[in-house]
Amino acid sequence: MCMRKSSLGYFRVARKSLNVLFNKTSISSSSNAFTNVSPLGCTMFIWFTGFIHMFQFPFSTGTKKHQEDLNIVSVRQIIQDERWDDFRLVGFFSSVLAPARVSRILVELKEEPCLAFKFFNWAAKQDGYGGTAESYCILVHILFASRMYFDAQEVLKSLIYKRRVLPGFDVFDVMWSTKGVCKTGFGVFDALFSVLTHLGLFEEANECFSKMRKVKILPKARSCNVFLHRVSKSGQSNLSRKFFNDMIAAKIIPSVFTYNIMIDVMCKGGDLETARSLFEQMKKMGLTPDVVTYNTLIDGYGKFGQLQEALCIFEEMKVTGCNPDAITYNALINCSCKSEQIPKAFWYLRDMKEKGIKPNQVTYSTLIDGLCKEGMLQEANKFFAGMRLVGLFPNEFTYTSLIDGNCKAGNLTEALELFSEMVKTGKVLNIVTYTALIDGLCKEGKVEEGERVFRDMLKTGIVANQLSYTALVHGYFKKKMAEKAVVLLKEMSEEGIKADISLYGTIIWGLCEQGKLKEATILMDEMIYGGLKLNHFIYTTLMDAYFKAGKAREALSLLDKMQEVGVVPSVVTYCVLIDGLCRVGMVEEASNHFERMGDVGLHPNMVVFTALIDGLSKNYSLEEAKNLFHIMAGKGMIPDKFAYTSLMDGNLKHGYLQEAFDLRDKMLESGIKLDLHAYTSLIWGLCQYDQVKEARALLAEMIEQGILPDKAAYSCLIRKYHQQGNADEAIELHNEMSERGLITGINGHAVPNK
Repeated sequence: MCMRKSSLGYFRVARKSLNVLFNKTSISSSSNAFTNVSPLGCTMFIWFTGFIHMFQFPFSTGTKKHQEDLNIVSVRQIIQDERWDDFRLVGFFSSVLAPARVSRILVELKEEPCLAFKFFNWAAKQDGYGGTAESYCILVHILFASRMYFDAQEVLKSLIYKRRVLPGFDVFDVMWSTKGVCKTGFGVFDALFSVLTHLGLFEEANECFSKMRKVKILPKARSCNVFLHRVSKSGQSNLSRKFFNDMIAAKIIPSVFTYNIMIDVMCKGGDLETARSLFEQMKKMGLTPDVVTYNTLIDGYGKFGQLQEALCIFEEMKVTGCNPDAITYNALINCSCKSEQIPKAFWYLRDMKEKGIKPNQVTYSTLIDGLCKEGMLQEANKFFAGMRLVGLFPNEFTYTSLIDGNCKAGNLTEALELFSEMVKTGKVLNIVTYTALIDGLCKEGKVEEGERVFRDMLKTGIVANQLSYTALVHGYFKKKMAEKAVVLLKEMSEEGIKADISLYGTIIWGLCEQGKLKEATILMDEMIYGGLKLNHFIYTTLMDAYFKAGKAREALSLLDKMQEVGVVPSVVTYCVLIDGLCRVGMVEEASNHFERMGDVGLHPNMVVFTALIDGLSKNYSLEEAKNLFHIMAGKGMIPDKFAYTSLMDGNLKHGYLQEAFDLRDKMLESGIKLDLHAYTSLIWGLCQYDQVKEARALLAEMIEQGILPDKAAYSCLIRKYHQQGNADEAIELHNEMSERGLITGINGHAVPNK
């Protein structure tokens, strides 16, 4: 009677497993009952019917050899003695009922988990068996009930791997159908959820969580946090959001750690509003933000340029008594550097030192990067040396920042030395390091050397990206080697790297530089047809090329196109527009566009002011030019040599020598040295008004300052001497210039076209 009750219980387990395998399809007596069942399903059905048979007729085979009753005592003894070749045990696997018999033995051995485990491991190696989902799950329940948690998890891992090789069953469903084997509670399902998480099967773990919710059991909060952490690190922010919301809906109470994970996810995705909302939510729940919470928010705000918000969080952090650490200060320093507030970054460096917090490798590397981006290489080099003095070693990020900074400053020798030092010290050369060097070489006209570095990079196994190709393409176009650029573009396409808007911009720039405006326009039309939205850089590049080609009408039509498609012109666009219009004499229209800059939210910079001042000066609108010069100075812009020279030219054209020299004096007082153009303009002006002696003295001063006079400067004086009948002075000047090696001869005495 006892055996009968036991058999009925096991029958229910088998029936549930059948429902899982056949998706709860009813098995009818008709001949088509199994039409839609897979071969694997059929095999499993035979195993389970055999299992039912075993419950009704335990350990009976129907052959004479196995008619002897093999009871559990005998089986236990065989397994203990490891008599695996016992004919009674071996005979199990000569029948399709083997899976059912294995499951039966496991159930009988549930009070002796070590024996059950030993038997399962042996059985799983037998030919034609390999273990069923049910036997795996029965064993997991047994091991978990006996607190053999590690072994239970390992068996679950094996089952999950098996499921991925032989799909057709759901681990959770089989685990649920076999839960009656042992009174393990529901912790075993938390173990399943954790194992799926550990294996990186996030979608399956999420599905497991959903099924657990349906049957009103839930993973531990800790397991949920581990899942959230792993998913967030994999970059699946949408799944992180969904799971967090599901946790809240399931009334799983989030901890500070939970909120820290989600705030980090939001910050990395740029959703700072949600991050701040979560921050406020956790405080309302009575949770106290810790240093990780504050650091995450400070870093998040900093990376997206919201320095003021970052500072507010920092102040709140101090008020609440949460002590900042090195990570806090590193985030603030990084934030200040990105906001181009280097003095503020140094203030935080001093503050952290005063509080006894030692700057680390990240601190120094962040400051070095910020200084390099601001062109402050001397200070960056001091920090580079300083970090070594305090026992900190630069990493690849530190070296890359210095290489990039030196390349941008044109210090290729220093950049190459740093690159060589990286190699010697065994630092990892990544795509960013290589691209910085390639770009630096190309911008200095050493494109062939840049391509050699590029090819060396490919040999190391680093895959080239769009930026490295763009640097080379730009370099070859700049050197007017379009054929080489086209070869690289073809290679890039073959590698499956798609050109982005930046590379298209480079190609259009290259075509414009070669005067191929028709081809550039065709490419621009193709981009629009292909669904790419052109940016202000491309429109500005083509506009500049049209102005240089004397096609002002076509240039102006581009401005109309920009407005039609909603592309907002930049300050550079207006600089090109105003300068181009002034060059073709359309000064009034240039002034109109200058006035309209404010309508699109733009403010003229010094380059725009200078372009219009130059245009007004050259087109006999000197008073307007002077007025604009004073407006520029009144806005706190310090005029550069181009602004001074433009206004000086205008005064000289009108014969206002004194005003021109007054401007010269202001230039020198401001610490701006006169260049070739400034000296030549002044010499021309003096010659125009017969002040040859003063002009000659200015020429001597020019040479003393190390500025080589050009043909325009010589021609002014030599022609004036000839006009005055002073041929000796003209010849003497000519010979003097030749002796100094400053000229090789003068062909004619052309005066610059002022």
